[in-house]
Amino acid sequence: MKHLYKVLLCTAFSIAAYLILHFGYSNPLQVLIYSGIIFATSLAIFFGEGKIYPVIDGESLLCSSVGALVGITLAYLISLVLRDFNSTGLILVLYFTFGLFGIRAGLEFSKKPGLAIFGGGVGSFSIGAEKGGEIRDKILDTSVVIDGRILDIADTHFIDGPLILPNFVLREIQLISDSSDPIKRARGRRGLDMLNKLQRKGSIEVKITYTDYTETREVDAKLIKLARDTGAKLVTNDFNLNKVAELQGVKVLNLNNLANALKPVVLPGEEIQIQVIKEGKDENQGIGYLEDGTMVVIENGGHLVGKEVKVNVTSIIQTAAGKMIFTKALK
Repeated sequence: MKHLYKVLLCTAFSIAAYLILHFGYSNPLQVLIYSGIIFATSLAIFFGEGKIYPVIDGESLLCSSVGALVGITLAYLISLVLRDFNSTGLILVLYFTFGLFGIRAGLEFSKKPGLAIFGGGVGSFSIGAEKGGEIRDKILDTSVVIDGRILDIADTHFIDGPLILPNFVLREIQLISDSSDPIKRARGRRGLDMLNKLQRKGSIEVKITYTDYTETREVDAKLIKLARDTGAKLVTNDFNLNKVAELQGVKVLNLNNLANALKPVVLPGEEIQIQVIKEGKDENQGIGYLEDGTMVVIENGGHLVGKEVKVNVTSIIQTAAGKMIFTKALK
């Protein structure tokens, strides 16, 4: 529906231009050509806004406005030369074309060198951009809020803020906390408790944004759209969302990847102490876990369940779920 409105608006522009040109220009074919150019230009502006205006901030807005003014001024000067040729349609197209190129040139100027050549820029109106172009804001998805580890990470100050909580994510957590499934209900309530603690502690700024995208009902799609529109980073634990977001050019902070990177390094040949928790699938095989949750498979450890034993690391396998350490129990 949003795209239909854009097409209708472009059509209205071209019809208005056609009516204006019809009274000021005698050749109907050229009137149609000029109206078609205006229609195509309008389509390029409305449907290319995501690329032309990736982040709307004060500096970009000022530079693009100045660029549009310069473009229209150049078009006016050229129109003075063409006025004697009775080229009303051509003059109108000149205004559209030079205005559009002026906006584009202003946006490029705002990126580099920008208003820094005058000693600084103006403030930002966007979520994701900060002075100097540094992106500090992080958008939280549902999985990270429910997981709860973001609270501990915020306390360590290894991640800076502000953290952005979209209102549609908050609604999804509320729905989960009202679920008839007791496990889902507990997870949702834990997420709400984590948000309350995060705001009360004040160790990192948390902001709620009410930006929504009614054209889609998928929360993941809304998160990617919000991250692309604002330039903010996306914080998630969701493997699939991570991959889809990266494919669309969104910067992602995956807490699971962070946890895996911080796991202690164990090399083949080392000896470690491990508590045998249960028997493994194979005969006389025991299973234990390191403090970070890494699974340890103990050969000849099936009869050692409930005991803490010293084992020798024989090999390490990296799987999609994480590392698996294979060991052999020492006598």
